[in-house]
Amino acid sequence: MSDVPSPRPFFVAKPREALMSKVIPVFDHSREPNAGRMPAWIRQPLAADPRYGATGQAVHGQRLHTVCEEARCPNRGECWSAGTATFMLLGDTCTRACGFCAVKTGRPQWHDPGEPSRVAEAVARMRLDYVVLTSVNRDDLPDGGAGIYAGTIAALRRQQPDIGIELLTPDFHRRQRQAVETIHGRLQTVLAPNRAVQLVWGHNVETVPALYRTVRKGSDYRRSLDLLATVAALPGVEAKSALMLGLGEQPEDVRKVLADLRAAGVQRLALGQYLRPSRYHLPVRHYVPPAEFDAWADTARELGFSWVKAGPMVRSSYHAEDE
Repeated sequence: MSDVPSPRPFFVAKPREALMSKVIPVFDHSREPNAGRMPAWIRQPLAADPRYGATGQAVHGQRLHTVCEEARCPNRGECWSAGTATFMLLGDTCTRACGFCAVKTGRPQWHDPGEPSRVAEAVARMRLDYVVLTSVNRDDLPDGGAGIYAGTIAALRRQQPDIGIELLTPDFHRRQRQAVETIHGRLQTVLAPNRAVQLVWGHNVETVPALYRTVRKGSDYRRSLDLLATVAALPGVEAKSALMLGLGEQPEDVRKVLADLRAAGVQRLALGQYLRPSRYHLPVRHYVPPAEFDAWADTARELGFSWVKAGPMVRSSYHAEDE
């Protein structure tokens, strides 16, 4: 029997208070203060477009999760008002506890083979021609969740053969080869007829290796690079990654990460400002001014990245459909 809850009869927006109090992390950094007050260049637009509610109806009507809500993305108002959202597969509970992430940690119960078809239905209602799929880490599953990714790709391409698809996957710890074969094998059976890039496959390194112990507990920098190198070598696939700045990284460490990503074959890069989701999460050590993001974008292009987004409000799926 499925653990999926009954469908909601209509869309009810989640109050901001409920979103902010929803999760108390397993860690507590509340005694560590932020670097200072949030600067004027940090903008978090409110929802003002009627399409915001329609996006919510399409998502919640199919009993789906989005990283927009679960990770408290500051761009939700802008993106939902534009009719887009990033679908989060495999439930709302992660098996890891990253110090920057608002998604709750625990023992997931979510297992629903019907999720791919519901994502496809929501995408059809939203009339998307480019969709971004991500998920929680599911270290509890034998395939790490790769089968749901593969099934969702197939459902989307059956419905709309030329739809653009971007994945933002976990590292599939100890299952990387199996996961890559599962997802890419399904992709080969549902190729989009008019797309040179059949799939954008993202995996975020998030920060510099020196900060992994506190920022990405349970993850490994070299493991992430290995996955990116594997997917970058696949025909028809472009690899993508992202970093948050402002966690205490040094400029020379960021340059080294960018060089490592290019050496792994990564073509697409997103750089954004880390913003603290709650007082329990890691503090902001430094607010990076827009001019500094512009300089990092120039550096990335000089290194050979073909697609670069860099700015305080940039997130890995922000304007992902832009060519």
